[in-house]
Amino acid sequence: MNALQTLLKTDPGQVDALSTEQVLALCGSGKLTDNSQCSIDFREYLQVAKSDSLVKYLQACLQDKFDAAPLVLQDVVNEFGRRLDYTVENGLYRGKINAIGFDGVWADVDGRSLVVEVKTTDVYRINLDTVAGYREALISAGRVSKDSSVLIVVGRQDTGDLEAQVRGSKHAWTIRIISADALATLVALKENTEQPNSVKRIHELLIPFEYTRLDKIIEIAFTVTEDAKAALEEEQATVPADLSSSANEGPAKQQHTSPEIIAAVRASIIAALSAKYSPLVKKSRALYWSADKSLRAVVTVSKRYGESGYWYAYHLPWDEFLSAGQQGLYVLGCVGRNEAYAIPFEWIHARVESLNATEREDGKHWHILLYPTDNGQLALRLKNGKNESLDHFRLALSV
Repeated sequence: MNALQTLLKTDPGQVDALSTEQVLALCGSGKLTDNSQCSIDFREYLQVAKSDSLVKYLQACLQDKFDAAPLVLQDVVNEFGRRLDYTVENGLYRGKINAIGFDGVWADVDGRSLVVEVKTTDVYRINLDTVAGYREALISAGRVSKDSSVLIVVGRQDTGDLEAQVRGSKHAWTIRIISADALATLVALKENTEQPNSVKRIHELLIPFEYTRLDKIIEIAFTVTEDAKAALEEEQATVPADLSSSANEGPAKQQHTSPEIIAAVRASIIAALSAKYSPLVKKSRALYWSADKSLRAVVTVSKRYGESGYWYAYHLPWDEFLSAGQQGLYVLGCVGRNEAYAIPFEWIHARVESLNATEREDGKHWHILLYPTDNGQLALRLKNGKNESLDHFRLALSV
């Protein structure tokens, strides 16, 4: 375990406070070069870094003057690709003889690839033939398909000259341009959705298409935004009548807990899980996984309804997400309590037929009802009225 990993395990808050250069200093020799221990350590860290930290490093590359800034920017951009659910191959920092000089190759689940070129600024003209040549060489080598395209990521938002250069070239239908800030925005949007189709639609935005007619862009933007809004509302969904009526607080669907409170509880859960198991990375609003995707967690949070208990949903896509990992945890956060319940996937999956369920056009979910027991703890209420203890799944949280 290197110095950065040790610090991340013992005091993750201190890592969050480090500058980009301080983070690099804790990686190998502190000097980024191809195939160096510093590069290995830094890239491993980026895969578990908070998305907010990635944005901080991005801004440092653009605003601060330090030698490794272009190399850090390249690694951060590639990490954004991973956060968008691409399989990413990092390129070389510096070209060398007999090597294809791409900065990254991103592949989606359908096998379509983006050959990524990262530039700090577009002040200097880019040789588009050279960039397109990387793609052609990868096609010839059988590493990407013919329907692949090039994505140029530019640090500065002013990309007007580069856009004109692409439009006036023979490569207009194989090259797309995006600013690094806009790419970070796509990551943030994706992390606040729950619909799998949102990722596919975001991928569509990064592929060249005819945009004289704006319908497709508007459709994609609207759909992904609505998915993000629906994910937030899902956590405030209507609860069963026995909880809402006993709470004496009016219709349950009108009871809302502020997103800030929900986020704070979820953050404390992620911190506890990361300390106990492995650092977790946000995939979407409720889904998290380790860098190698072997450990997976669904983290959902509920307020308490009067003197009754807590209500959650367990969605079919969540069940499928947890089943694909080596270890899965369905984690229930409870507003007002300094504990959560980290339930193993196998345990909850074995009990879904004992739970009440709702089927809607957008999918199926089971009702998870937690009721207080005589000892003040919470138990899972099954549809036959019996309770199952969750004491052995308790996860202490820092307050």
